[in-house]
Amino acid sequence: MEERFTLYGGNLGIFDPAATEVPTSDATEAAHGPFSEDFRWVHLPDSPGNPIALSEGQAAVFSALWHFASQPQEGHTIMSRAGLTSDKPIDVFKVKAKNRGDPKYERPLQAYHLLVQTDRRAGTYFMPCSAPIPA
Repeated sequence: MEERFTLYGGNLGIFDPAATEVPTSDATEAAHGPFSEDFRWVHLPDSPGNPIALSEGQAAVFSALWHFASQPQEGHTIMSRAGLTSDKPIDVFKVKAKNRGDPKYERPLQAYHLLVQTDRRAGTYFMPCSAPIPA
């Protein structure tokens, strides 16, 4: 079993034993600004080396915001791009009463508040860190 599975970046990975090379990059490593390649991890300045794990829905929201490259978009547009049914991106970050105080649930919300800016009157959201790099 050890030949087919590996613990890699905090995740269980499977690989072909006939393959000549095992992946060497860390799945949590920042690739899109503070986000990992798959947007499932985010690195905040106040917690270097300690990335925050995100749910699939949270990662999809951040990925959609990243896609719009800092251009304000209405909530339903972002959520549609993320493949979610809610109209507000914050909905997937809300912490239930039973989970209050648990960093597993609080830290993704902290990341959302730190990275996403909202114009509540217009109902638009954007992520300044996703601005395209000037040529």
